[in-house]
Amino acid sequence: MSGKKSDSPDELIADFKDAVNMTASQIEKWLDSEDSKRVGYKDEGGGESVGHHSGRRIVEILGKKKADYTDDDLKHMAKVVGYVHRHLAQRPDGDVEETPWRYSLMNWGHDPAKDKSAHKAKARG
Repeated sequence: MSGKKSDSPDELIADFKDAVNMTASQIEKWLDSEDSKRVGYKDEGGGESVGHHSGRRIVEILGKKKADYTDDDLKHMAKVVGYVHRHLAQRPDGDVEETPWRYSLMNWGHDPAKDKSAHKAKARG
């Protein structure tokens, strides 16, 4: 994930696919959990959090073919990429396995625990 603003739809889609490291089914399962529902910003109505709603949109986008992406889909992809990049830069110290920081990122389709396991796999060769 480069962290730069995507110049073209193809670059944006590639950045989105890098940022979202969970499958649609993993996101759906996660969104059904209590941990998912209790984190994130909720507007005054106190209903669904912004991140939880975003996760549902991500599942919709992942279920589409590239040719079927709408302008709204591309805008949401850009929002997801920006959110994931910003929050990864704010990683807290220590074990983050059961933290609101990780849970919030997972609502946005990114599980930082997968980053760690991917790095371990690369290190093993």
